Amino acid sequence: MPHTPTGDVWAAALGAYYTAMTAANRSPGTIKLHRHYLAGLRDVHRDPWSVGLGDLTAMMSNPSWQGAARKSARTVYRGFYRWAFGMGYVDVDPSLMLPAVTVQPGVPRPTPEMIAKRTMRDPDERIAFMAMLAGYAGLRAAEIAVVHSDDFNDGLLRIHGKGRKVRSVPIVQAELLAQLERVDGYAFPGRIDGHLSPGYVTRLLSEAMPEHWTAHTLRHRAATKAYAGTLDLLAVGQMLGHARAEMTQRYVLVANDALRAALAAAAA
Repeated sequence: MPHTPTGDVWAAALGAYYTAMTAANRSPGTIKLHRHYLAGLRDVHRDPWSVGLGDLTAMMSNPSWQGAARKSARTVYRGFYRWAFGMGYVDVDPSLMLPAVTVQPGVPRPTPEMIAKRTMRDPDERIAFMAMLAGYAGLRAAEIAVVHSDDFNDGLLRIHGKGRKVRSVPIVQAELLAQLERVDGYAFPGRIDGHLSPGYVTRLLSEAMPEHWTAHTLRHRAATKAYAGTLDLLAVGQMLGHARAEMTQRYVLVANDALRAALAAAAA
């Protein structure tokens, strides 16, 4: 088993692991997620190679975590210790018997139309532009952050999605088209490789809207409106960049009128 002085063991382990993830072409977002949960583990345990199943289970039992956080932590711990076992750093993979985490599916939560439209007309042109990208085209905050003039051509916007997946969507809304046509370089310049960070986009939109409406609920708004107008779940999923229809269903709030029609048909 490789030996590293105790004070440097975490730094050496994480450095090697992130190098391996980069070599495997894992996305920056995935690597960032692993950094977050492994930093928490490092803060509690001095030596990564002495961590056992009970230690990992205790970490996942954090009372402040919701199911999604526990599921993410489990994924990270499994990935890290599977790699460590393969590299010979541990003789037994302590994550092998971690309990599976069941997460209740999310429910659609589209931003109410009055709030969405008001945000899309915000006096701050930057806010309005971001809101239109989320509410009309269904972009995630991370996708909004990297919108660039090079990715817009003949009405098609190339979107850089999760896991380095790229999709193209036709932009048909006149105001959004006009905004995109004026972009030269990054639409939202900033200090993260020349553009704003996804977190800052999220914060700006959250502060511009009342209550708990966010960039993500604007994306739900786009999905709900798109499905209501087409009844084509596949097309809506392609617009959102989803690989599975089940994921798209979590974004679409079925209108009461449609439910009434379904019940009326069932009762006929």
